[in-house]
Amino acid sequence: MNDPAPASPKTPCGGNCSCSGGSTNASPPPGDDGSTRRAVLKGLGATLGVAAYAKALAPLTELTKETSMDEFLQKHYKELSKDEIATVITRLTQEAKEQYGADVTISDPKPQEGVKFGYALNLSICNGCRKCAEACHLENNHDRPSHQSYIRVFEMTKGSMDFEKGNVHYDHPVPQPDKYYMPVQCQQCEHPPCVDVCPVEATWKEKDGIVVVDYNWCIGCRYCEAACPYHARRFNWQKPQIPAPEINPDQSYLSNRIRPQGVMEKCTFCLHRTRNGRLPACLEACPTGARVFGDLNDPASEVRYVLENKRVFVLKEELGLKPQFFYFFDE
Repeated sequence: MNDPAPASPKTPCGGNCSCSGGSTNASPPPGDDGSTRRAVLKGLGATLGVAAYAKALAPLTELTKETSMDEFLQKHYKELSKDEIATVITRLTQEAKEQYGADVTISDPKPQEGVKFGYALNLSICNGCRKCAEACHLENNHDRPSHQSYIRVFEMTKGSMDFEKGNVHYDHPVPQPDKYYMPVQCQQCEHPPCVDVCPVEATWKEKDGIVVVDYNWCIGCRYCEAACPYHARRFNWQKPQIPAPEINPDQSYLSNRIRPQGVMEKCTFCLHRTRNGRLPACLEACPTGARVFGDLNDPASEVRYVLENKRVFVLKEELGLKPQFFYFFDE
């Protein structure tokens, strides 16, 4: 199957809609082995002394005026104690108020024991309305001027799976009689190549199958973006602009908190919702019921029913990445 075309979407859905704007969790946390940002800075401080150290870091902290020294020297998420993560969240909450004028609540929900999330999408009834992309845009506090979203919707010719001929910029009424529509987002691969290439281990796969990013550890090298065959990673070229009244205050450290400039971000299956028993925002917004989400380990879940009773397929199966995002057509 051909690669999804790496087009830059003009809107959350990729078109001109009415949107408002060995990779497992068992890997050890980054250590002071000389290969991480923290280790390099630690060695630099010991060599230069306090005054020279601060002077040396000055150009780095000027990369963005909003970056504090505490933020720059923050430990990797996996190294943070419960008290330390609470301190970090307090700082981030204050920054949201200072920089955006918004009162937000930032949580840190953990994976539920024994749960592995999966997603399925019925291409027979997806009508290409892009409501899923719009919901993603709003729920995940994306930058408004760039109209960013984690979902692109391809308009495809019936009988074809050629993404090079798919169109993400359609602006006509949908659905068209000779077309079908395929939303593409992070596939939450069992063997995510984006994780393998990250030089600082800023991204990893959690126990419930969700691939996450520590936005405060990401160095913005974009290796993960290049490695992803689904074009599911996004880069923040500038500080996100979101009016205070439009900010979703229900946020999570590893999910939809406002990302800083210069870092990568991606779909997390709305873990701030799904780890608390709710459904992803894109699913709730779908007017046709094309989206199915649930626990792959639960034999009674709706997503398991789909896998056991429908003819499902995954994108780029030949790559061996084992996506946990499945597609199917009604018979």
